Amino acid sequence: MACTLAKIHNSDLDIRKPYTKIGDLDSYSGRDYDERYVGPFIIKYGLPCNDTTAFLTPAFRNRNIVLTPSVDLVGRPANLYQAFLQLLAIIADHTISADIVLVEAIKSLLAYQNKNRLRIDQLYDSLLQEKNETALAAEAIVKIVEHHLSMSGSSRLPVLVVAAIYQGASQHLGGKLLPLQPHNAADKQTGALGDLQITLADDNSIVTAYEMKNRAITVNDLDLVLIKIAAHPRISNYIFVSTEKIDQSVQDYAAKMYLKTGGIELVTLDCLDFLRYFLHLFHRLRESFINCYQDAVLAEPESAVSHHLKEALLHLRIAAEKANYAW
Repeated sequence: MACTLAKIHNSDLDIRKPYTKIGDLDSYSGRDYDERYVGPFIIKYGLPCNDTTAFLTPAFRNRNIVLTPSVDLVGRPANLYQAFLQLLAIIADHTISADIVLVEAIKSLLAYQNKNRLRIDQLYDSLLQEKNETALAAEAIVKIVEHHLSMSGSSRLPVLVVAAIYQGASQHLGGKLLPLQPHNAADKQTGALGDLQITLADDNSIVTAYEMKNRAITVNDLDLVLIKIAAHPRISNYIFVSTEKIDQSVQDYAAKMYLKTGGIELVTLDCLDFLRYFLHLFHRLRESFINCYQDAVLAEPESAVSHHLKEALLHLRIAAEKANYAW
């Protein structure tokens, strides 16, 4: 989209040269077109695309060469990237015009978006039909989340799990959740202390921060966070939540940080154990949690949570509701 837009904007450009460092008069900055025009357009209309510039992905970052069909972009799936290079080539030789390609690209995205929305709506209607008066058991909800977290591409989900806990129980916790940062935004760029930041209900100072790991937590993770919390003297807790088993040595190391930090607790928690404890402690809020989690998953852009994961969650809830009714 960025390349075709540039070509439409200036027909003298060579669409195969989206890097100013190439140095030719007919080269251009594809990243600039992507950031200034395509990105805002995607966000405005909620198109199923990554909301950051494609020129920061490994396949396109810092290539600074003419993108001909002979170039190996080292992207996956390979045939998709090869088709992209072939498309640039036939635009360059005037076999097809850039405006036609751009229009067709947008039409395809809208068709895909509408298909996905229709499918989600159908599954949601099915869920409403299956629901009964008895709320799902806490352990049934844990099983839903456990299966969901085990799926591929689920790295964003632990953040949404803890966010849903706070949203579902906000009136009982005396704290509020600050808005989530985008999935692909680094803490250094946003200034965020962690993946989730909690403030007191009547104060904007961060008192608790959560950092999610889709891997095992290491001692090095704890050492690195000391640098981050140095600039936040009012923080009380920095909590790591992992989807992997937490080694006892890491827990012991975290426990020693309280005195070292002057009263800031570093904690390591298992994601599912944390959820299970919450659902039993606030048992009457269990349905509120799963509804908040579902809403959060469905609201995420596809670059963070794929359509496959969104469908999967609804399928898991439908199956659980059917079993709940049978029981």
